Amino acid sequence: METNEMKISKEKGVQKWITVIAVIVPVLVAVLLFMPSKLDVGASWVFFLPHLNAVINSAATIALLLGLYFIKQGEISYHRAAMTTAFGLGAIFLISYVIYHASAESTTFGGEGWVKGVYYFLLLTHILLATVALFPILLAYYYGYTGKVDKHRKIVKYAYPIWLYVTITGVVVYFMIRPYYLH
Repeated sequence: METNEMKISKEKGVQKWITVIAVIVPVLVAVLLFMPSKLDVGASWVFFLPHLNAVINSAATIALLLGLYFIKQGEISYHRAAMTTAFGLGAIFLISYVIYHASAESTTFGGEGWVKGVYYFLLLTHILLATVALFPILLAYYYGYTGKVDKHRKIVKYAYPIWLYVTITGVVVYFMIRPYYLH
């Protein structure tokens, strides 16, 4: 039988892993973005990945919205399925994003005037929030998965709107820069 001290120790261990992951992933992404030379993956298939990422982000947005709808309806099992789908899509997106940015040069936005300001505002807020989103998302998912509903609700107040904003702006930024992709 697990004692209260064991449960607290276990939760602290999980929180440490969540913190480590939430720090390592953005650092890894930053390193890949600013590498002086890109990895040679031997094919041009990577140029399809931004398009795939937009589809993944769109699907994640739908899953997040369904998750909200289901929880408001009291449909816990459907909520859990929708949020697990969004979480899985986020993981697939991250892998695809890392592969693309490790092997392809970043595309420069070619728009001018006010649209350029809008683009860079969305891009900057998207990047900043994506960087900090991982920690509360992982924590919220852990609390939801383990049935710690009170803790889950507290963290979701912050995690959910950030996550939704990041998925939506990811798609908007993609459509704004899409005309400037070389491939």
